[in-house]
Amino acid sequence: MRIDLEGVTFPYLAGQAVYVGLHGQDRRRPYSIAAAPEESARDSSLELLIGVDADGRAGPHLDLEPGSLLDIDGPIGRFTFPPAPEERRFLFIAGGTGISPLRAMLHHALTVPHDEIGLLYSARTPSEFAYEKELRSLAASRQIELELRVTREVDEWSGTRGRIGRTDLEPLVHGQATLCFVCGPPALVQEIPQILGDLGVPRERVKTEEWG
Repeated sequence: MRIDLEGVTFPYLAGQAVYVGLHGQDRRRPYSIAAAPEESARDSSLELLIGVDADGRAGPHLDLEPGSLLDIDGPIGRFTFPPAPEERRFLFIAGGTGISPLRAMLHHALTVPHDEIGLLYSARTPSEFAYEKELRSLAASRQIELELRVTREVDEWSGTRGRIGRTDLEPLVHGQATLCFVCGPPALVQEIPQILGDLGVPRERVKTEEWG
């Protein structure tokens, strides 16, 4: 979903979130901003990844109809891409909707000096991958290294399956100077830093955030 800022300046750091709700109501929920700050400034909009139920509804706090007036609070959050990283190798590891802040970081990382950018993105089923076409395009043009994997047994997927392990991360970690960002369900956020540590990545170079 894109929120039109109507020319209002809304500075934030890649990885931050906002509280969003219908105008005038108290109910609001946090959503990570899925676009890089420079993209939001260029388009005068905020892009959010919104989960919906079987009827296409986000919940009582939000109306997804075009033209709906919304209230936004923020930005919030300290899970952010550093302003001037010393590292030139970046690895993003996402589970489920954890792709949202990592997409903003990845897009921003493409604009700063870098050598390699990797993304390992895990979802329960193929239909739950957000931005799949875009990510495959970035990989095809060799702007990023990409691995997509599903964790449930489904017939319509011929790619990688199962939980993320050492053998999945090892090809994407290019030395100790890789700066890593992990966002997703609690189990993933707890397990991945340990695996990265086993691969030689110092704990201070692993940034984590739990996201449902």
